[in-house]
Amino acid sequence: MATILNTIKTALTSKGLDMPVYTTAENTKESQTYEERHYPESKWVSTKVVGMVHKDARSTGFRRLFKYIQGANEPSEKVEMTAPVATKIVPGAGPNCESTFTVSFFIPPENADNPPKPTDPDVFIETWPAQTIYSKQFGGSPKDDEYVSHAQELAQELSDKNINQNYWFTAGYDSPFKMFNRRNEIWYVEDDKANKTQ
Repeated sequence: MATILNTIKTALTSKGLDMPVYTTAENTKESQTYEERHYPESKWVSTKVVGMVHKDARSTGFRRLFKYIQGANEPSEKVEMTAPVATKIVPGAGPNCESTFTVSFFIPPENADNPPKPTDPDVFIETWPAQTIYSKQFGGSPKDDEYVSHAQELAQELSDKNINQNYWFTAGYDSPFKMFNRRNEIWYVEDDKANKTQ
């Protein structure tokens, strides 16, 4: 019980969590509002949710993945909580169509070589290739329309970049219970790497 409470506390505060490493491009302009990041190959545990509302889909996905790190895997091994909670969004064909949300936890380095196998058939391990991600950071507790607005703004700012606009990511580093200094991000993936990401 104490271990579960400590895991939840860590997840709520986002302190001491492993995060994927990256380097930033050196040619960053002072006027731009985003970072160009270069990530090496990494392992993630993920689950897909089809729905209309980002918050609901992310919550459903988070619960599945939290069960995985608490031991819903073979051989019932606990995995440390990490950040961010990344959500890949493939928009539906129209405004009233469901979108596909893939919610993912980063697999920490100590488990990356041999991640425990999920026991839930809706949870899977995937390898993200080395890739360039364009990230825009903002605070607060955004609602769905705010995420979309930030994503549209970033897409416009990246009009001269070769990005895959068929999908985008949200990345959350904090619990909904954290009130101040929250870190949220929008990600777009450089196109020549994007097609290799599941």
